[in-house]
Amino acid sequence: MLLAILVNITGAFGSTTTRCTEPERRALLQIKGDLGDGWDNFLPSWGNEEEKRECCEWIGIRCDNKSGHVIRLDLSPSTLGHDLNDLLEGNLSSSLVDLPHLHYLDLSSIRFIKNSIPSFIGSLSKLRHLDLSSTSMIGKVPSQLGNLSSLQFLDLSRNDFLEIANMEWASHLSSLQLLDLSFTNLSFAHDWVHVVNNLPHLKDLNLAHSYLPDIIHPPLSFVNSSKVLAIIDLSANFNLSSSIFQWLFNYSHSLVHLDLSFCALKSSIPEAFENMAAVEYLDLSYNGLEGPIAQSFGNMTALSYLDLSDNGLDGSIPQSFGNMTALEYLDLSSNKLEGEIPKSIWRVCTLRNLQAFNNSLGGELHLSESSSRCAHFPLEHLDLGNNRIMGSLPNFTLYPSLMTLRLGPNKLDGVVSKSIFQLSKLETLDISENSVTGVISEADFSKLINLHILGLSSNSKLVFEISPDWIPPFQLKEINLGSLNLGSHFPEWLQTQKSYMVLNISNCGISGSIPDWFWFNHNVQGLTLSNNKTNYIIGGAVDIDLSSNQLEGSIPLFLPQIYFLNLFNNSFSSIKCNVTQFVSLRFLDISNNQLSGELPDCWSSAVEQVLNLASNNFIGKIPISIGFLTGIGTLHLSNNHLTGNLPSSLRNCVLLKILDVGENNLSGPIPTWIGKSQTNLVVLSLRSNNFYGSIPSQLCHLQSLQLLDLSSNNLSSSIPTCLGNITAMKIISSGPYIGSPIPYFARIDPSKPFANDKLSLVWKGLVNELKNLGLLMNIDLSSNKLIGKIPGEITELVELVSLNLSRNNLSGGIPKEIGRLKSLDVLDLSKNHLSGRIPSSLSQVSRISTLDLSNNSLSGKIPTGTQLQTRDAAAYFGNPELCGEPLSKKCPSEEGPTTSGATKDHGDDQEDQDQLITKGFYISSAVGFIVAFWGFCLALIFNKSWRYRYFKLLNKAEDWLYVTVAVNKAKLLRIIKS
Repeated sequence: MLLAILVNITGAFGSTTTRCTEPERRALLQIKGDLGDGWDNFLPSWGNEEEKRECCEWIGIRCDNKSGHVIRLDLSPSTLGHDLNDLLEGNLSSSLVDLPHLHYLDLSSIRFIKNSIPSFIGSLSKLRHLDLSSTSMIGKVPSQLGNLSSLQFLDLSRNDFLEIANMEWASHLSSLQLLDLSFTNLSFAHDWVHVVNNLPHLKDLNLAHSYLPDIIHPPLSFVNSSKVLAIIDLSANFNLSSSIFQWLFNYSHSLVHLDLSFCALKSSIPEAFENMAAVEYLDLSYNGLEGPIAQSFGNMTALSYLDLSDNGLDGSIPQSFGNMTALEYLDLSSNKLEGEIPKSIWRVCTLRNLQAFNNSLGGELHLSESSSRCAHFPLEHLDLGNNRIMGSLPNFTLYPSLMTLRLGPNKLDGVVSKSIFQLSKLETLDISENSVTGVISEADFSKLINLHILGLSSNSKLVFEISPDWIPPFQLKEINLGSLNLGSHFPEWLQTQKSYMVLNISNCGISGSIPDWFWFNHNVQGLTLSNNKTNYIIGGAVDIDLSSNQLEGSIPLFLPQIYFLNLFNNSFSSIKCNVTQFVSLRFLDISNNQLSGELPDCWSSAVEQVLNLASNNFIGKIPISIGFLTGIGTLHLSNNHLTGNLPSSLRNCVLLKILDVGENNLSGPIPTWIGKSQTNLVVLSLRSNNFYGSIPSQLCHLQSLQLLDLSSNNLSSSIPTCLGNITAMKIISSGPYIGSPIPYFARIDPSKPFANDKLSLVWKGLVNELKNLGLLMNIDLSSNKLIGKIPGEITELVELVSLNLSRNNLSGGIPKEIGRLKSLDVLDLSKNHLSGRIPSSLSQVSRISTLDLSNNSLSGKIPTGTQLQTRDAAAYFGNPELCGEPLSKKCPSEEGPTTSGATKDHGDDQEDQDQLITKGFYISSAVGFIVAFWGFCLALIFNKSWRYRYFKLLNKAEDWLYVTVAVNKAKLLRIIKS
């Protein structure tokens, strides 16, 4: 027996037999060879050397313990250890068919360039796991994949150019448990619902961002559908409609995870969600859901994650949310919710994250002040900013885990709660834009060692008492202390903060020089020191706002990485031009300074978005190099002393949306190339210059134009009739016109708002600086020498808000259809030679607030209408032939007997009214009579009961008429005889 044991031991240690079969080893080496030369570093154990002959020990390979056949080939990033962002390239080898025993194949994140999924994969009949995600596959999915009847896991996701015209092949995968086709193209796969319904073992379905078509015909049968489908992700499919809910509710018994975010669903939230008792994760964010949240929603007691943010939900937050005893994450932000946050929510012992910012929530905060219900409150993130919450800051003693506390802006008042400063884990504290009072000292911050974001701005009664030599216990990344009284000296404690990227200390009463050490922090990206009295500037931030200070001298050179620079409203007197210092600049506003001399002629491709040089003292011609700013979107040169023509080089600025050169001494005809090259223009302001000639018809090609101001020039000729073709003024546009306001660029910090653009223009007779340009549709051609009639086509611009044609030599009548301009707020036609009657349709413009028709030759009665009779009489002065309210002159028809003049006025009135009675009116009346008559006759012919009642009625009417006539005749004869 001992000998037998020794023999067995010797055999075990002395055997040199390998498990790897030679054909499969050769197949693996061929697969490596086809992948390319660069794979040696990732597959070092694969080779022909003697010590590498055991392929079952190669990286990514697993063999069956008994047969030795390769059953697993895994070349995924997690196995090979390479970065997902650094996709490996190669070719997919047909030698895979020589591994017929494969159960597991993962080739994810290998970039198979210009390769479609090979049909031979369908021959690997024993596959249970197939992962070809992120492999840059293109073309169609071969139907042979349907042969993989043992497949349990299939991932073809993140192949953007993979087209799946139908999913019939997937209906044969009867063992499938996970199907991931996210980030592919399923736009033509109208059978996807029916296929999914016939996968009896499916547990996990991911079709996110796959252009899913909507469910047109709901599936009729769920007999073979899965009873264990737990996870469904259909997010970012914009073609789906609310009909998707009806299909999903058939899986309410098994669903645990449901994601329908970013689907543009427009409906109310169905109450049937209350039946989905097993759901733990529900994301309906970024849709168009409307209406209130039903109280029955609180019946989903298994929920741990609920996101309803970025919808249009209104009403109050249901009290029943307090029943969700497993809830950890709740996001209701960016809706229209109002009312008070129910107290029941604060008693959910599992809640870790509550976000409800950007709503209209009011009332007070009633945080729990007793631990009787919960052993502790694990709340870590609380964001209720941008609401209308009132009252004092609550006590946060029972919430020691808080890391984020955002309560601004709201309407909170009272003394700042000292319990906030006991939250030692706090990383973000933002109570800005409230009315909080009290004193905050350096001692209050002693426990906030983890603080990264501090926002106390715009609490005007909050006192910030910090000594000059204070050394904070934290390192801040964002500091917002705007509109706090920080004292006249620059805050020295900022010298200890080495990591902040955003700093706002605007309007803090700081004066004097900015210390040199301040500019040594090269991490600064957003800097706002506006509305102080500082007088020295230099630095390396990329986003700098120093507007409304007392900075003077020459504008210094900033570091090359400067991105946003706002020096508006200072006292700078000169500018040095070095293009290489502005290679990254997107926004430059040096308007409203004291800059003089000629404009620098050194512009290249530096400023790519907004250049504002308005309201300075520049002289001379606009330099040709301005036209080299080919990427610029806004150019403001107004309110200077510029002369000469508009340089033709400006035609290169084809992306311009705003061109503002008003209030200068520019001359020459308006260039026709504006209408040919600058087709993206939204605002064109050439007002208060010396332009002459006609208004070029090419301006009518500016289909995005919303504001046209050519006032106070020397323009002659007539108004082009084609102005009525400007699309943006004819219909409410959803296109890329001015927003409210224009988001020309995002600042570096994505949490900061978009830049606002502004424009000076004459509005209601006064020069105003307007920022909300999206609300304007304006044409101002006033104070020129225009002649001819007001073109009737202009009444097609139904979105016009302001029309000013005053102080010209226009003649003829006011267009009869002027009443079509329902959005008019301002109409000024004064000081022309207009004649005829005021069209009665003008009384239908209900929104008009400023009207001036004075100093013309208008005649007749002012049409009756609230908007015309309630005007100041001065709006009609200088028209001797006008009469009626609000003028003191009465119309002849109101003074007694009719005169010939009154008859004429009456005739004009009748003519104005008769325009409504056209040939079409008579035709439609005749047709209506014929149809009604024959309809009545046919009813009598075919309906016996109607016919009987009708003739019976006639008989009664005949009898009544006979008796009435006979009686009255007798009475009349007696009266005559007497």
